[in-house]
Amino acid sequence: MKANIEVICYKYKPLKDGTLPLMLRVTKDRKRKYVSLGLSLHEKFWDFEKGKPKRNCPNKEQIERLIAAKTAEYNDLIVEMTTQQREYTVETLVSHFHNQVRCATVVELYDKLIDDMKRGGKLGNAGVYKYSRTSLLKFMGQRLQIPFSDIDAVWLRRYENWLRTSGCGDTTISQLFRTLRSVFNKAVELQLVKRDYYPFDAYKVSKFDTRTKKRAITKEDVRKVIALDLSQGYPSERLARDIFVFSYFGAGINFADIALLKYGNVRDGRVQYVRKKTGKPINFLLTEEMRNIIAKYQQQGQTWTRGLF
Repeated sequence: MKANIEVICYKYKPLKDGTLPLMLRVTKDRKRKYVSLGLSLHEKFWDFEKGKPKRNCPNKEQIERLIAAKTAEYNDLIVEMTTQQREYTVETLVSHFHNQVRCATVVELYDKLIDDMKRGGKLGNAGVYKYSRTSLLKFMGQRLQIPFSDIDAVWLRRYENWLRTSGCGDTTISQLFRTLRSVFNKAVELQLVKRDYYPFDAYKVSKFDTRTKKRAITKEDVRKVIALDLSQGYPSERLARDIFVFSYFGAGINFADIALLKYGNVRDGRVQYVRKKTGKPINFLLTEEMRNIIAKYQQQGQTWTRGLF
C-alpha cells in the first residue's frame, strides 16, 4: 500500500502563543506519523476542510511554497522506493528525513552553520555569517520563515537595491552575497532545496567591483610617527605607536598576529609564526627597533609568554 502525505493544522497541541503547529501526517498501512514543519499559525487563518491557509493568512504564499516543498520531498522518496520495489514503513520514511539536517528555512540553516563555526572555534567566520543573517532579517522585516525557494534572481536584485539604498558599497554587498551564496550551496548539498531553484547562475556575484584602491603613507610620514614625543601623552597613545612601528618593521604583521606572539616565536634573530587568518608560516628579521620595543614592555612588567603588549 502506498503511503499518503497530508498537511494538517494540529489542534490538539496549541503552542504557548495560542498558534497551532502545522504538521505533515504520513499514513501507511493504517499507521500514522506526524512531522513538524516548523511553522505555526492561528486557527482563524487555516481552512480545515481544504487543508491549506486561508486567503487572509499572513505570508500565505511563502507558507504554501514551504508546504509544497516538504510534501514533494516525501512524495519523491515514496516514488523512488516504489520504483525500486523497496519495502518501507511510515517509520522508515520519517527516519530518512529525521536523520538529515532539518533546516526548513534560510534563517534556520544560518543558525546551524553559525553554531557549528562557534563550536569549531571559527569565530571570525561565525561573525561574517551572523552579519549576513542580520542583514537578511532587516531586509525581510524580521520575518524568520524565509524558504530557500523564495530566493530567485528578482529577489536578489531587490536585496541589492535595498543594500545600496542603505548606503552599502560594493565590497560590503559582495561579502553579503558571497555569504548568502555559500549558505545556498550548503542547502543544495544537504538537499534542503532542489538545484533547480539555484539563483546564482542568473545573478552573478562576480559583477561587484571589490578592488580596493591602493593607499599608503610616505616613508617621511612613517619617520614622523616614529619620532613623535609621546612622553607626556596617554599610555594608550604610546602603545598604539609602538604596535604600528613593530608592524612596520615586522613585514607588515597584522595586529591580531602581534597579540598572539610569544617568546618562543623568536628564534635565531627572527620572528617565526603561523598567520592566524591563513595558516601560512611567516618569518622575518627581528630589527633593532623591534628589539627596543620588546625590551621596553618587558621592563614595564610585561612577559612575552602573555603576549608582547
